[in-house]
Amino acid sequence: MKKALILDFGGVISRTLFETHATTEAALGLTPGTLRWRGPFDRASDPLWADMQAGKLSERDYWLARSREVGALLGERWDKMETFVQRARGADPDAVVRPQTRALIEQAHDAGLKLAILSNELDLFYGAGFRGRLSLLARFEVIVDASHTGILKPDPRAYRRCLTELGMRAPDCVFVDDQRKNHEGALALGIASVLFDVMDPQRSCDEARAALGLG
Repeated sequence: MKKALILDFGGVISRTLFETHATTEAALGLTPGTLRWRGPFDRASDPLWADMQAGKLSERDYWLARSREVGALLGERWDKMETFVQRARGADPDAVVRPQTRALIEQAHDAGLKLAILSNELDLFYGAGFRGRLSLLARFEVIVDASHTGILKPDPRAYRRCLTELGMRAPDCVFVDDQRKNHEGALALGIASVLFDVMDPQRSCDEARAALGLG
């Protein structure tokens, strides 16, 4: 039976901004070590991340706060996450893709599986022109982005919309996300789900392979 792989984008396909502080500081002309918040890599360094994990603010609100904070370091007002991401990561979208996830995507594509992205903020964070500059996205049949739908995971409607666009049943799909609440949202609908560990991406990709029967 045909299966589908549904991936979150930020953190799963792309490396997190927590992992690329050195690159960000160099791109923005900041002194090395200026950016100290590390999210899941050092929870004690990031009380705001803890608040987000506890549901006190949304993921979008977290990153908007960080955008404003970094912009202020440059004497600028950044009210859009898009500004932060594009200024921090420059004009080479392929450089942000995790090699482990790229290998998983290519293996699934070559095996004839359907591929989808289910994101809360792909275009919101990266800008409308990003998709056309990231060659890997050509392998995906479906991209459901709450930047346009307004329906954020873990709302069941987000998953159902993705399933409908794929033309797949929940039991025939494997979902991968680095946020526990989104992982649990998929499980609640009967979708096999892998909670992606940004600190061990290879193991997480191997779990997805096993769930898909890719070995």
